[in-house]
Order: sequence, then C-alpha cells, then structure tokens
Amino acid sequence: MNVDLLILNAAQLVTCASGGRPKRGAQMRDLGIIAGGAVAVKDGLILDVGATADIRARYESAQVIDAGGRVVCPGFVDCHTHVVYAGDRLDDFESRILGKTYMEILAAGGGIMSTARATRAASADELYALAAGRLDVMLHNGTTTAEIKTGYGLDIATERKLFDVIARLDREHAMTIRPTFLGAHAVPPEFASANAYADHVIHEMMPAIFAAYEQSNFAAEGVPLAVDVFCEDGVFDTVLTGQILSAAKERWRQPVKAHVDEFVNLGGVRVALELGALSVDHLDVTPDAELELLAQSETVGVFLPAVNFNLGSTHYGHARKLIDAGGVLALATDLNPGSAPTPSLPLVMAIACRYQKLLPAEALNAITINAAAALQLEGVVGSIEPGKQADFTILATDDYRALAYEFGALLVEKVIIKGEMQWNASF
Repeated sequence: MNVDLLILNAAQLVTCASGGRPKRGAQMRDLGIIAGGAVAVKDGLILDVGATADIRARYESAQVIDAGGRVVCPGFVDCHTHVVYAGDRLDDFESRILGKTYMEILAAGGGIMSTARATRAASADELYALAAGRLDVMLHNGTTTAEIKTGYGLDIATERKLFDVIARLDREHAMTIRPTFLGAHAVPPEFASANAYADHVIHEMMPAIFAAYEQSNFAAEGVPLAVDVFCEDGVFDTVLTGQILSAAKERWRQPVKAHVDEFVNLGGVRVALELGALSVDHLDVTPDAELELLAQSETVGVFLPAVNFNLGSTHYGHARKLIDAGGVLALATDLNPGSAPTPSLPLVMAIACRYQKLLPAEALNAITINAAAALQLEGVVGSIEPGKQADFTILATDDYRALAYEFGALLVEKVIIKGEMQWNASF
C-alpha cells in the first residue's frame, strides 16, 4: 500500500500510547517504546505503527525518513503559554535580582501592567510578527501544539486585538493552536477595584470577545475558546474567580481553567473543580488535601517549574504527590515575558526531573499525552497511535532520557506536523 510518509529505523519509537486517555500513577512511567520502530502516515494522520520490518513490508512511500537510530517521539504539547505580547521585562528581571518580589513589582505598576502598556501600543501586525517568531522557536524545540492566552490587553480593544492575532496564527502557522481568553489577568489602573473590573470582564469584555470568536476560524472549526482567571492574592479572589468562570461556562458554554496557588493558597482548586475545569495551573503552594481532591477528578494539574526557576525560588509545587495520588499531571512552559521567558519544553522537563523528582518518562508523558488532555486534544495529538495527527519530534540521540539529562542541549533534529517537515536542523 502506498502512503505519504514512512519513518523507519527509530532506535526508540516513543509512542506515549494511551488509548486516547491521559495517564495516571504508574502509567506515567510507561512510554510505549517500540525498539526499532516505524510509522506510516497518510493524509496527515498516523496510519500504522510497529517494528520497522513490519511497516516496511506493508507500505511503500516516495517519501522516507530514515531515523537512523534516533529517537522518534510525539510532537510536544505546550498547554499554557502567553505568546502574544510586546515589549520585555528586563527591568523587572533586575528588580528581582535586587530583592523585589513578583507581586511587589506588579503592585508598583510593573509586571503584567508594563507588558499591557507595550501591548496596547503595538499594532496587530507587530504583535503577529513577534508571536510568530516565538512560535518558530518553540517549534525548533519540538513543540507542535500550543495553547495561547490573551491577557496583556486588559481592555476590550486590545483583548480583541490579541484574540484576532491568535486566530491569525492558527490560520497561518504550522503549529496547532488552542485559544484562551484571560481578560482577568490583572486589574488595570483605570478600575478602582478587582470587583469593578471583574464586572466589566463579565458584562462587557466577554460579550465582545465571544462575538469575535463566533466569527473566527476557531468557531468555524468547532474549536472552543477557554476562559482563564488569575486567582491570586491581590488580583482575583475565589469569589470573583467563580463569578467569571461561571459566566463563561453557563452563558457562553465554554470550558474553563484557572491560574491557582502560584504564591498564596486561596482555595482556587476547589472552585475550579466545582466548575469542572479543564486544568488548574501553577499549584506551587497547593496543600496536600487539595492535591488529593484534584487527583480524584478529571481536571489536569499543570505545573510550570520554569516560573519557579526564573523567579529564583527554591520551592516547587508537589508534582510528585499528584502523580503518586493518581492525578493527571502535565507540564508547560508558561512562556511569557515576566515569569517564564522560555520556549523550551525540554528545559521544563529538566527542571521538573531535578526539583520535582519526576522521572524522564513521567516528564515526557506530561508534555505530550497529558498536556494534550489539558486542551481536550488527547484524542488528536500527544501520542503516536493510528488515527492521530502525524506530529513527530525526532531527536539527535538514541535514548529519550537525554531530553531531561542534557539540559540546554539542542537535541531536536526534525519536527513534523501533519506529516509535513516543519523543521530540519540539518538544512
């Protein structure tokens, strides 16, 4: 049978196979590795997976990639990013070195608000060019699917501009994109209180954003627009978080998620679980009792250890406890200009292995099949199984563990999305 692409002779074909479900507990150590594995691709989808001799006997193709004893694994999934923004936070970086905390910088008008000012001033074309460049770097680091949030506008016009840029990226960039509305990211200075701004988000901003969404390529393709809130001390408390997310779910029928427990535990996990959130993200100070509740749910716990590393923290969220309790754990970069200016999921793996005591297999499942589950894409991407999108990352190593072991190394050699080569370090 003729197919569009054959990938042969992988030292390790790391399938992360899961039958369309996220992995929990002991399953996190199972990568479904096929030694000497191969893949057949047709019409942008994975047609068959198996040993090279078997695949070679069943299929022929004019396009053959000889992995040559390298690792072939699923394209990485970055389920929490803030890719669309202008400006930088270099002054904030120095302020933190000199002893200021993230929240002190935010309260003084830096942080998110400094990025909002730069983003408001930038044109849509400027924001698109900046974001597309960041996606290219992420792709070169093996990422083939990414969530992108709004949130650096904090007014209707700019949040709409950010959403339009995200929709354009989805149309024009090779990467698979999932959008999230994060109007409740901070309280802009033109509002006297978080309560007043939350009311504005619910009654004015969300209708405008969802009107844009309904006319977008996302709506036409049946892709949801998730809604997120930064639930944190000094920003949005659990009451406001519940009000915003409830409006998204009940009025707009869209999935919800939340930034919780990055600095202070307010009980945001419980609020998010009551609303059936797709994910709760950060979880740096989540108490054991709430991690147990999370483990018993379908909600994905997304840890963002590059944030802790970047902020110079010696404390990391209890990812090990969530896995051992049987929860669904994912990792993501949180790519943004302030707390996590990194495009690299392999670096995130390296940090998680060292400071959160994940095994490399657990970390790799956390940036593939489980990260896909955080975006409701576990049936589409995140593993190498028949019927799934043909997204692959080919590594310049014969052992997947090198991804976490050789931190800072450039191990990604080729990236394929929907069966088409999108990055080849050899060229």
